[in-house]
Amino acid sequence: MYKIAAMGDKDSIYGFSSIGLELFPVTDPREAARELRRMSEEDYAVVFMTEALASALGAELDRYRERPVPAVILIPGVAGNTGEGLRSISRSVEQAVGSDILK
Repeated sequence: MYKIAAMGDKDSIYGFSSIGLELFPVTDPREAARELRRMSEEDYAVVFMTEALASALGAELDRYRERPVPAVILIPGVAGNTGEGLRSISRSVEQAVGSDILK
C-alpha cells in the first residue's frame, strides 16, 4: 500500500498528522534530498513539501517531475505563499498539454 508524507519545517506540516500523514520535519536541503530519495524507494506515492524547502532543493526535485511516484506537491508554509507551488503546477500542465493554459 502506498504512503503519503509531509515534509518541511515542523510548524508548517504539524497539522498533517491529524489526517494520518507521516511527517518529516526537515529544513536542511541535504537531509531533505536524502529523505526524498528514501521515500521514492519505499512506496510513498505523494509527498507534500513546503515551498521554502522545495526552492532550496531545485534540481533534486526535477528528478521526480518525470516519475509517476512520488508526486511532490508544493504547499505554502507558515511564512506564507511564495508562488512556487503555482509555478510548479503551471510547468506540469504545460508539459502535459503542450502550452500554458493556466495564464
